[in-house]
Amino acid sequence: MTSRTRRGPYVCGIDAAMDVVSGKWKSLILWELNNYGTRRFGELKRGLPGVSEKMLIQHLREMEEDGLIHREVYREVPPRVEYSLTEHGSSLNDALGPLGVWGSARVKRLAADASPAPA
Repeated sequence: MTSRTRRGPYVCGIDAAMDVVSGKWKSLILWELNNYGTRRFGELKRGLPGVSEKMLIQHLREMEEDGLIHREVYREVPPRVEYSLTEHGSSLNDALGPLGVWGSARVKRLAADASPAPA
């Protein structure tokens, strides 16, 4: 498993948090596992349209290394691997909730700005 280069020193708490959630797909993986619970790799891939297999594997490994997700390997034929949120991952997802609220308000504001003014 490759080790990421960044692990502090951090300037502030936001810097430390962004180091863990950096990357386009990590917050969406957190959302997917929070909303749907334990997921297999294929289920995660289907739930995140546009993510490549390589990128999903890389992000899952980094998130496991950061203690955000738990990877359970079942020794059976064919092999089965499931991913779930750890307590640390759930608390990060809770912390991202207000950011999601802000983002939803932004989407509404952008849609309102783009709509033509009434005549």
